[in-house]
Amino acid sequence: MRAIWSGVISFGMVTVPVKMYGATEEKRVAFHQVHAADGGRVRQKRVCELDGEEVPLSDVAKGYQLPDGDVVVLGDKDFEGLPEALAKTISVEAFVPEEQIDPIMYSRSYYLAPDKLGVRPYALLRDAMESSGRVAVVRFALRERESLAALRIREGVLVLETMLWSDEIRKPDFDFLDSKVEPKAAELKMAELLIDSLSDDFHPEEYQDTYREALEEIIEAKVAGREVVTPPAPIETGGQVIDLMAALKASVEAAKRTRGTGEEAASSKPAAKAPAKATAAAKKSAATPKRAAKGARATAKSTERHTATSRKTSAAKSKAKAKSTSAEKPSSPRRRSA
Repeated sequence: MRAIWSGVISFGMVTVPVKMYGATEEKRVAFHQVHAADGGRVRQKRVCELDGEEVPLSDVAKGYQLPDGDVVVLGDKDFEGLPEALAKTISVEAFVPEEQIDPIMYSRSYYLAPDKLGVRPYALLRDAMESSGRVAVVRFALRERESLAALRIREGVLVLETMLWSDEIRKPDFDFLDSKVEPKAAELKMAELLIDSLSDDFHPEEYQDTYREALEEIIEAKVAGREVVTPPAPIETGGQVIDLMAALKASVEAAKRTRGTGEEAASSKPAAKAPAKATAAAKKSAATPKRAAKGARATAKSTERHTATSRKTSAAKSKAKAKSTSAEKPSSPRRRSA
């Protein structure tokens, strides 16, 4: 990983030199805007809407639009007077219980790794925070903007979670909150039963981005020259539930059947597991876009070789049969001269 920021963590009189690394990455299929006729990239230009001229990047400034439509133009010199004290410092403001921070405030996650000279104070801060069971609320500047963040520990590493400011959290102002809707006792009990039947431990690796995988499969199919099969559209269901109790009961029964099927499969004999694993491995191999494309190409080559071999064999058999037929015919007797 490449460091995107370097500075120090400051708490009290202790400073910890650290480097910041991105802790997450979005795995999505990226597209470019292209000309459909020839695939050429479609570029966007910076054009002034007043004179229609293209503006070079050196002449681009920041503008703040006023409510009346006027614009305040800010240049580089206008930003020189802003506070820069926190530019290379993560300043600890307080250590607070983690449960007091609403998860909605978290924005982005970054790993903090110690510099060569900061391993010992880094370990001291980490172990002390872990012992206290608290997280650190900090301030720091990233990309010319002061940010609020929280320091917590994950797998022995300090993680910096950037946070939204309190005035950036929208208030949930919805009309239904003013209505007094109380579920019936039987409905509430059935809903709780449904939650119990679906209760499980969270394993994030079990959840996959099926949309991205399907999109990658389509791209690989186009590269390999295979025919793209359009999946059927999902069946639309009505948004209004007429019988809430019936829907809850059906959900509970479906969850029980699913859970029962899983338990029966888990309790089957070891000898019966081998085909299941082989089938799962085959499905996984087939689901991999590159393997699927490679398999299609291999199958096509195998078919071509089989066809060519069959043609050679048929030609050889025909030739041998012709020779055999010619050998079996009796020779015509020669006429004697008078």
